[in-house]
Amino acid sequence: MALPPELVWQVVVDPARWPEWNPAVASVRLHGPVEVGTTGDYLPRGRFVGALHGRTAPPFAITVLRPQRELTIEQPEPAGRMRLTWRLTPADGGTNLTQELTFSGPSARPARTVVARLLEQDLRVCFARLARLAGLAPEPDALTAVIAGGSGALGRQLAADLVCRGQRVTILTRRRDPALPFDQVEWDGKSVGKWVAALANPGPTAIVNLAGQLVDCRPTESNVAELRSSRVDPTSALVAAAGKLAAPVDYWVQASTTAIWSDAGEIRCTETTPLPIGLPQMTGVAEPWERAFEGANTKRHTILRTSIVLDPHAPALRRLCQLTSAGLGGRVGRGDQWFSWIHIEDWLGIVRAALGLDPTVTLPDGILVAATDFPVRNRELMATLRRHLHRPPAPPTPAPVLKLGAIFLRTDAALGLTGRHATSAVLGKTGFQFRYSHLDEALRDLLPH
Repeated sequence: MALPPELVWQVVVDPARWPEWNPAVASVRLHGPVEVGTTGDYLPRGRFVGALHGRTAPPFAITVLRPQRELTIEQPEPAGRMRLTWRLTPADGGTNLTQELTFSGPSARPARTVVARLLEQDLRVCFARLARLAGLAPEPDALTAVIAGGSGALGRQLAADLVCRGQRVTILTRRRDPALPFDQVEWDGKSVGKWVAALANPGPTAIVNLAGQLVDCRPTESNVAELRSSRVDPTSALVAAAGKLAAPVDYWVQASTTAIWSDAGEIRCTETTPLPIGLPQMTGVAEPWERAFEGANTKRHTILRTSIVLDPHAPALRRLCQLTSAGLGGRVGRGDQWFSWIHIEDWLGIVRAALGLDPTVTLPDGILVAATDFPVRNRELMATLRRHLHRPPAPPTPAPVLKLGAIFLRTDAALGLTGRHATSAVLGKTGFQFRYSHLDEALRDLLPH
């Protein structure tokens, strides 16, 4: 957060303000002053969980209080204990804030399943609320990022990240969400309208186009057409709107996908790898998506071909963890298909660099692959997930079984049976450094342990 620790601490140190920045908490009542030993009660939001906790849970207690550094509360649970710590660390230009949620005792696993789903959900967005409560406001010359698709999983993460760093954010959305702490402007995602005013700002302006329907659907002709139009139509509308501006947009990050190479087999895909001939399914979605961006009125631009983004609350990793936890964590099909991926923190770092917010990294205009340098094969992916989720070896899932299951789950079996080895030949020359290069260290950071 672009704030000194003392300002962030004023909000963190007062548990009664917890509900103001985390909507999963309905209320907090302390039984005394904020000091070690003081007890209190918190009520989680939710009809069932809130009622059960309110009737049965004993008070929590403040167990650690280090001014402007750390606050810890401990909540007794049936046959266990929850420990919640907020830790502040001074950083260049601001403060790093972390939340650490720990469960102990025989009830640790079920308690985490229920409680963590509440207290860790959209945590970066919660921190954006906290930053504003602490007084963070953009400077007059701050960047304004106009994010299409900003209410999606990646869009919310990016919006919160930029707000915490003191930038302005405006989300273009078909329906306002009052729970999101960002400026929101309605649009239809197809035509130029009053929303164009969001592109006129006092400081530099960036467009980040993440609009597009999730690919986790049955690969019917109508669904594929919808996947295509949900990406091409918003891109065309943004390009048309930018064309009406008196001056070019300062930065433009245009989302795309490494799935543009479809099932690439053993081809090593980088920014200059040709697209497949015949335009198979996802190529037929992504190629016109990128083509719709041509001629955009912008000074700087990045076409970001993103691989699978690893984030525990995003659909991809959540589905993989669910299957592995259910005992279906064996290799899929032959298991040799490539899985290209990137940690959410590294994806955010690349986007910040593309928006000119990282003085140590200068990205060239054009296509950029957002993927770690170390893709893994499916069998390694599943083995690593089993190890981190403490699951025993599992039998493989034959391709026919996966295809049958995909029908019942209303998804596309190709998401598990195909893949590509995609890495960037550009990032290494720009000064960008991955925080999480290898799958093992990424999952160690993202998954409970």
